[in-house]
Amino acid sequence: EVHVAESGGGSVQAGGSLRLSCVVSGYLYNKYCIGWFRQSPEKERKQIAGIYHSSGYTYYDDSVKGRFTISQDGGKNTLDLQMEDLRPEDSDMYHCAIGAACNGIWSYMGQGIQVTVSS
Repeated sequence: EVHVAESGGGSVQAGGSLRLSCVVSGYLYNKYCIGWFRQSPEKERKQIAGIYHSSGYTYYDDSVKGRFTISQDGGKNTLDLQMEDLRPEDSDMYHCAIGAACNGIWSYMGQGIQVTVSS
C-alpha cells in the first residue's frame, strides 16, 4: 500500500518562509515523478514543483521560480519544498503526490497541508 505523508506548513506573514516535507512509502517503481501541487475548492489545481527521479529533471511553476526550492535531502522517497518570500496568493492547501510522469497526472497523493500567508 502506498502512503504519502506531508508535514510542515502553517501560517506566516508575507515575506516569511515555510518548509513542507513529504515522505512516500510503498511505491515500488524505480522511475517516477514526485511533486507538489496546490488546490482548494475555490481555486484551480496548480502544479507547483517536482522532480523526475531517474533523470533529475525538475520543474517549477513560473509563479514560484526563484522563491521555492525542492530537494530530496531525506532520500529518494522524500521531497521537501522550501518556500521563501511567501505572498498572500501562495495561501492554499498543498499536496504531495507521486506518479509515473511529471504531467500533472498523479497516482497517489497526500491529504494536503494548509499554508496561510497573511499580508
